[in-house]
Amino acid sequence: MPKSKRQRVVHTSVVQKKPSKEKSASLYSAVQAAADAYQHIFVFSVDNMRNTYLKDVRQNFSEDGRLFFGKTKVMAKALGMTVETEHAPGLAKLTKYLKGSVGILCTSREPEAVLEYFNGYTEVDFARAGTKATRSRGGEAAIEDDLPLPHSLEVTVRKWGMPTRMDKGKVMLDQEYVVAEDEQELNSQQTALLKLFGVAMAEFKVQVLSYWSASSQEVVEVNSEAAVEPMEEG
Repeated sequence: MPKSKRQRVVHTSVVQKKPSKEKSASLYSAVQAAADAYQHIFVFSVDNMRNTYLKDVRQNFSEDGRLFFGKTKVMAKALGMTVETEHAPGLAKLTKYLKGSVGILCTSREPEAVLEYFNGYTEVDFARAGTKATRSRGGEAAIEDDLPLPHSLEVTVRKWGMPTRMDKGKVMLDQEYVVAEDEQELNSQQTALLKLFGVAMAEFKVQVLSYWSASSQEVVEVNSEAAVEPMEEG
């Protein structure tokens, strides 16, 4: 049979998607514009990344700064990776920290205020597979929170590894069961059980690595343990 010649529906989200090169060029220009507009540039990393909490951080600096969390190589090139190519004097010293999963914050807020904000900002969420357990919770739950597990979930938790059984409509656990040991890397079944029982142990935390100031044209290292080797230009 001949192929149908009916018109196909093409979603606008596909048509309007920016090419990778265009996104990189846009990020490059935006970073340079922000570097010109604000007095300080901070490089930061994020523990247990969550877009929801990063959005809150971005909102906090919406009136006196701009936050970028994009391709590190593009951001590094925008700031300048050598003395000859740096966008402003001293910025080449900052780009050695732009490695891995990091972002930059351009702001006119004083460094002391920025560091104080990040030191006090922490959010706790449910852990994801691949992260490490941060604590044991044996006996931690209050008696009033220690409620029977609905019988409809018995098959599910047994599939996730718990040695459960049904007895007269009740979910029974005949022996002590450890979901995860402290510092153990969690798998998807363990994280599902922790979430079911309301145990949140992933701490969203922003770590400031260093910052550059236009007035001094110097870079101040904040987290010495996060120092990295200089990036190769390419």
